[in-house]
Amino acid sequence: MIRAQVRGIGHYLPERVVPNDWFTSFLDTSNEWIVSRSGIERRHFAAEGQTTSDLAIRAARAALDDAGLVADDIDSIILATSTPDLTFPATATIVQAGLGMTRGFAFDVQAVCAGFVFALANANAMIQSGQAKRILVIGAETFSRIMNWEDRGTCVLFGDGAGALILEAAEGDGTVEDRGILATDLNSDGRYRDILQVSGGVSSSQTTGHLMMAGKEVFRHAVDKLAQTTVAVMDKAGVTAEDIDRVVPHQANIRIITGTARKLGLPMDKIVVTVQDHGNTSAASIPLAMSVAKAEGQLRPGQLVVTEAIGGGLAWGAVLLRW
Repeated sequence: MIRAQVRGIGHYLPERVVPNDWFTSFLDTSNEWIVSRSGIERRHFAAEGQTTSDLAIRAARAALDDAGLVADDIDSIILATSTPDLTFPATATIVQAGLGMTRGFAFDVQAVCAGFVFALANANAMIQSGQAKRILVIGAETFSRIMNWEDRGTCVLFGDGAGALILEAAEGDGTVEDRGILATDLNSDGRYRDILQVSGGVSSSQTTGHLMMAGKEVFRHAVDKLAQTTVAVMDKAGVTAEDIDRVVPHQANIRIITGTARKLGLPMDKIVVTVQDHGNTSAASIPLAMSVAKAEGQLRPGQLVVTEAIGGGLAWGAVLLRW
């Protein structure tokens, strides 16, 4: 059978590094308060005039270099983002032009922090169905543009960045020993849209608003739903938690990460954690964490890896793959 295997990965972070102490000049907060509640120590903010597509293009080039490919080797670009450059066209098409890619197709996926998982699942389905052989899957965000700087409960949590991963069609035996994506699990429940949202919108107000989050409610849903989707994707593939070599979770909050690991019975030495350095970069957080983990030797060929995320919608899901 056809499997969608990882061919290359890369990431990009804006040059500006923002430590927790930066917020103390205008908010009633402290480094200790932020770290104790989120695990975040610093994050990166895009420069003035630097767009989501700018970050995505840099990450994509890094992934192409890692794979030993050029842009026209790619059949499709799927970009997960909640902070597009324009209302339309899709930011993916701007990335396509920026890379000099003159063939194939490109489109955006919007599932907030779960966006990269949804994009991976779509890319996997396209490869398995024969619609594409190589797909560049990108998560890129400039969340600093939608922060309410008077809300200390949210503005300290988010950062900007991009990560990119190339999936390539390859033959497998149809067993759990195959390299590539082995199972996916996607979910959403719009009844909870109010607990994590950005106000404004083209059809409602023709404005872009600010992020609003009911933190306690989001935390409660996050741990339960992330554990559930992880179990579901493992069940689909016929593996157990003991079989997992690495978990690359959405880097939202260290308490969510540790709470989910505890609920699954997974030790923290199997969990990739980058939230301290990058904050919550929404759809960019998983490919960014994967790229860092690979560079540090935490992700190695043959390892069984699960990645999971939850975001506004609520939308959540997981992907199981062999690296």
